[in-house]
Amino acid sequence: PSYVLGGRAMEICYRSERVREYMERAARVSPDHPVLLDHFLEKAFEFDVDCVCDGEDVVIGGVMQHIEEAGIHSGDSSCVLPPYNITREQFEILIKHTKRMARALNVVGLMNVQFAMQKGIIYVLEVNPRASRTVPFVSKATGVPLAKIAARVMAGAKLRDLGVSDMPMTLNRVAVKESVFPFVKFPQSSMFLGPEMRSTGEVMGIDSSTGLAVVKARMASGNRLPLEGTLFVTLSDNDKRLRAAETLRGFSEAGFQILATDGTSRFLNSYGVPNTQIMKIVEGRPNIVDYIRNGEVHLVINTPAGETAREDEKTMGAVSMEYRVPFITTASAAAAALSGIQSLRASELQVQSLQEWDKSR
Repeated sequence: PSYVLGGRAMEICYRSERVREYMERAARVSPDHPVLLDHFLEKAFEFDVDCVCDGEDVVIGGVMQHIEEAGIHSGDSSCVLPPYNITREQFEILIKHTKRMARALNVVGLMNVQFAMQKGIIYVLEVNPRASRTVPFVSKATGVPLAKIAARVMAGAKLRDLGVSDMPMTLNRVAVKESVFPFVKFPQSSMFLGPEMRSTGEVMGIDSSTGLAVVKARMASGNRLPLEGTLFVTLSDNDKRLRAAETLRGFSEAGFQILATDGTSRFLNSYGVPNTQIMKIVEGRPNIVDYIRNGEVHLVINTPAGETAREDEKTMGAVSMEYRVPFITTASAAAAALSGIQSLRASELQVQSLQEWDKSR
């Protein structure tokens, strides 16, 4: 299981000096307690698997893929069920190892496993022999009452007698879980996500496509995506890669005007993505704060530039919240937002009850 709940006091250190600073701080706060050091998997994607075991048989309730890359607390990361970017072979590996661990641990009831995949290699991050926070989401998304089944199993029933089966790799629907954050109540707090959990709730969206499910989840969380207008983007050096360029090219082709600061503007120019360069907050005015206050920016994409957010990034986040401008902090979430915008432009949202989705399974 997790070393601490909620990722409390957890930090990703990119340099040895930062590790030394963290250890000195930890020793001052709690000199008599150990500190756990883990190797961090950069540019990896996480998966959550929920299952029920009766001590012999195992049923996979749901397999979810996180939208954000590894390094963001699983409670804060958006996730998609069924997974949207995985091969059949990789899907079956997740299921096989989950079942083997459930039997080896002699679990009777619910169990959750968190995996990470980096360059095609699958790693086990943690195994939780208990109900996970994802169980209500999985149950609503699939129509299978996992908590009820687990309670029956814990009371002595066998899975083979309950008539339940593994979640298939494809469903007639896609469900997206989106986290809800209290930044409106605490506008001066950093909006950049990391190992420490910040969300205070969750919502979900269900549709026949990933893009439309993303749109519904964003709407439910109070972050309605714009269908047109101007977006501002500033990327960390780690995010200045082909994938980010292709995402921003997609926004440009969708008709969005792109504003960018110096380094990001040069990066976009190198890939032929049209943009207009504007000043950083520290360089003078007009800057992004002025554009937001004047109602000239409709979406902000700002990936953090280091281990901690700089003052201009915090200011940008606070002003975005004040003026209700959607604020995206990861390149992968930006790609998901583009998918949602493209899907919504191509079709209208349809509303169905969970019961109607279950009937059409």
